[in-house]
Amino acid sequence: MLSNSSKPTFVRRPASELEARLREPRRFIQVVAGPRQVGKTTLVQQVLDRLDAPVRYASADEPSLRGSEWIAQQWEAARLQAGDGPAVLALDEVQKIPGWSEAVKRLWDEDTRARRALQVVILGSAPLLVQRGLAESLTGRFEVIRLGHWAFDEMREAFGFSLDQYLYFGGYPGAAPLTGEPGRWARYVIDSLIETTISRDVLLLTRVDKPVLLRRVSELGSRYSGQVLSYTKMLGQLQEAGNATTLAHYLDLLATAGLIEGLPKFAGQAVRQRGSSPKLQVLNTALLTASSGLSFDEARADRTFWGRVVESAIGAHLANAAAVGGFELFYWRERNREVDFVTRSGRLTTAIEVKSGRSPDTLPGMDAFSAAFKPGRTLLVGGDGIALDEFLSRPATHWVG
Repeated sequence: MLSNSSKPTFVRRPASELEARLREPRRFIQVVAGPRQVGKTTLVQQVLDRLDAPVRYASADEPSLRGSEWIAQQWEAARLQAGDGPAVLALDEVQKIPGWSEAVKRLWDEDTRARRALQVVILGSAPLLVQRGLAESLTGRFEVIRLGHWAFDEMREAFGFSLDQYLYFGGYPGAAPLTGEPGRWARYVIDSLIETTISRDVLLLTRVDKPVLLRRVSELGSRYSGQVLSYTKMLGQLQEAGNATTLAHYLDLLATAGLIEGLPKFAGQAVRQRGSSPKLQVLNTALLTASSGLSFDEARADRTFWGRVVESAIGAHLANAAAVGGFELFYWRERNREVDFVTRSGRLTTAIEVKSGRSPDTLPGMDAFSAAFKPGRTLLVGGDGIALDEFLSRPATHWVG
């Protein structure tokens, strides 16, 4: 396990892309968006430290309420720092400010007309909430750099994670130094990551009529990751008044916050996909293991549970990549035949089966799917197929793009 003093310096790959854009002549607002605790602030500060222009960084993620006038104050201070030359203004957690996009549009357009060279970087925890503000007011004025959860190769390089450590502890860099204290690690994930994301990135920014039900959906999704549950069965498990539309909406909110997604069934027809029972999928395996109550050794010894962890890790790797764009992600099931994941990238359909142990000689689910849909590619991950560490070490688009 890692020691509490482990504090490696690691620069994620998107940093070079952001730095290159900020060194160009002023063209667009740069938006860095992603779930909570994936290193957005650290990445931006690493880039800002390498620039030779004046920099102003300010965060709206504070207890005191802030209005759009705060943005104007920070903007004016950055203008003064810039003088007649270039400068960079970075605004963190900007989606917490009501009317932020209108204020940014007004100030950006003022600078455009005045030919000021001020570059602007916006950071936000909830991609969809940031995206709404961008679409409402800033059309044509921004580029987005999306950060997902940390992949296996990143956690291995930054913290020395083995494959099994990554499968169990997942891709939260802030939690990595706590892996030597399992109880403390689990409470950090549940209290500081899951609950903070729900309370500060969802409930404060979106209308939620049943906040207790939203939290229960989050717990259910973590506990049943990798399993297909109808909305009727979910309502029975939750023992809460509600309907399928409400549950589907709450799963969408949890997905945009980087927690849990409900994968639709692949049917070749969009109308059937939308009406299908979802396959619950955590976007970081720490959500599954921290809520399980099982220690690292207990989880590895439980073959059934460990199989779900392995499948959830592959699903999270695919789902995080799909969220950035490039392909769609589904599952498939007919009666007792199932394919764990199905991706669609343009005209290429890829069927993926995951095995945590040696695979059987035949895969009836894959055979049935291939007969029905004739996928362009079929993959077996784990067992006698592609090694788990190899699959997780490469971008998902390498396999399904």
